[in-house]
Amino acid sequence: MTTKSKPARPGSLHRRAAMGWIAALFIGAGALPAFATSPASDTSVDYATAQKIADHFSAIKTMEGEFVQFGPRGDQVGGHFYIERPGRLRFDYDTHNNFKVVADGKSVAVSNPRMKTFNLYPLSKTPLTLLLANKIDLSGGKLKSVKQGPDLTTIKLADRSLFGNSQLTMMFDPKSYALRQWTITDPQGKDTTVMIFNVKDGVSIDPSLFTINYAKIQNKYNSSRGK
Repeated sequence: MTTKSKPARPGSLHRRAAMGWIAALFIGAGALPAFATSPASDTSVDYATAQKIADHFSAIKTMEGEFVQFGPRGDQVGGHFYIERPGRLRFDYDTHNNFKVVADGKSVAVSNPRMKTFNLYPLSKTPLTLLLANKIDLSGGKLKSVKQGPDLTTIKLADRSLFGNSQLTMMFDPKSYALRQWTITDPQGKDTTVMIFNVKDGVSIDPSLFTINYAKIQNKYNSSRGK
């Protein structure tokens, strides 16, 4: 599952912008103000095609590769990612702050090692719980539209319990069903996109990459509260 071309090398990233983008991509927008209502379902949704692609994607139990993330203002940042189903993911950002996102099957941790800051979220309350499931289930009104083009098949998802008033759009190769990119559109209509490339699936991944140090996070939290 490998794209043919490699995007340009990403540039620098502002710390505050990075945290916002990471939260939008991995945590969803449930905590954001509800400036928009949930999108109406597309009556022409091709559920069978979408589920076939989802089944192919969920059958890939491990994968790793590189990514480039584009923010709403056009800024870029890249890095390396790892996925292991069910529920495990790691994104290492190529920034001077060494931002990381780690999902261990139970929680999602967003960390800035240099600044020693951590944010912890329940995996079940983020879009990752859908993408990292053993079987991706698009029933229950999650699927909003499917568009098939010569180069990409685009699947749009929305689920208030996972995305709040945001939408998740995933783009796949129409022949191989390989995932090419995904976009989170927030309630204000702003897009954050991740493109993946040089992807390898079925690889062996060190389990320690998905470890979250809960004791360290708790100690940091207690210190901030003066305990």
